[in-house]
Amino acid sequence: MILAPPPPSSTVPQGATASPAEDLGALARRHGLSVSGARPPLGTYVRRLWSRRSFITALATARLTAQYSQARLGRLWQLMTPLLNAAVYYLIFGVLMNTRHGVPDYVPFLITGVFVWTFTADTVLSGTRAISGNPGLVRALHFPRAALPLSLALQKLQQLLLSLTALVLILLCCGQLPAPSWLLAVPALLLQALFNTGVALVMARLAARTPDIAQLMPFVLRTWMYASGAMWSIQNLAHSGRFPEAVVRALQCNPAALYIDLMRFALIDSHAATQLPPHAWALAAGWALVAFTGGFVWFWQAEETYGRG
Repeated sequence: MILAPPPPSSTVPQGATASPAEDLGALARRHGLSVSGARPPLGTYVRRLWSRRSFITALATARLTAQYSQARLGRLWQLMTPLLNAAVYYLIFGVLMNTRHGVPDYVPFLITGVFVWTFTADTVLSGTRAISGNPGLVRALHFPRAALPLSLALQKLQQLLLSLTALVLILLCCGQLPAPSWLLAVPALLLQALFNTGVALVMARLAARTPDIAQLMPFVLRTWMYASGAMWSIQNLAHSGRFPEAVVRALQCNPAALYIDLMRFALIDSHAATQLPPHAWALAAGWALVAFTGGFVWFWQAEETYGRG
């Protein structure tokens, strides 16, 4: 008579050795080893990112230098691009559509709006290429991936600071003399830079998983631009009475419109505080804080997925 073997036990008998995989895992944990590419705690991640601040700055500067290295006019295009855009918008909106009617100092109004909007649009669009546009760098080297969108946002800020020379010259030619209010442009630009960086971090994570978003963003940004009052006055729209008050308030509280209005308030004499929405500075600071903090944390939560697949 043949006896059947006893069923296998679900537990390891006393004195038996564990599987090789378990031995290796215990050995790795005992010596402080961790999974390659694992997401570090948020505090550790921020410290690692801060330790690489020189790399972020150098990468931004190198990209800015190389951006127009093949062009004959070089960095002059950093000034010419927003000026040419402003000239086209003036012809279409100011002359053909007559949106300059009822807007004092329309040329400074338009130029300021275009420069400020271009800063936001370029930063957000660059975020879509931060991870998906650098696959070799992401896969070959180990570093906090947030360094890439942060360096691109810093590059766009450096580019804006160079372009502000042309903006100041145009304002002076149009009779806008320097005043103490011009100092308000500094906090307005810092808040806008924080907001732009936060949105760029969000777009970097989205585009890392779905690269097609980069093709869609120009249409989204164009719609956002038209809703931000870069070429026309939201205040005049409010006075026209053609739209409900809630719609006008929503347009005024749009973050891009807020930063444009704050820069106009700082630089243009005729753009008074009455043309700003209520609590404009508090709203601008709130948008910047929410966008940057939320964007950074959301990007960090997917740190281990970048460059895989």
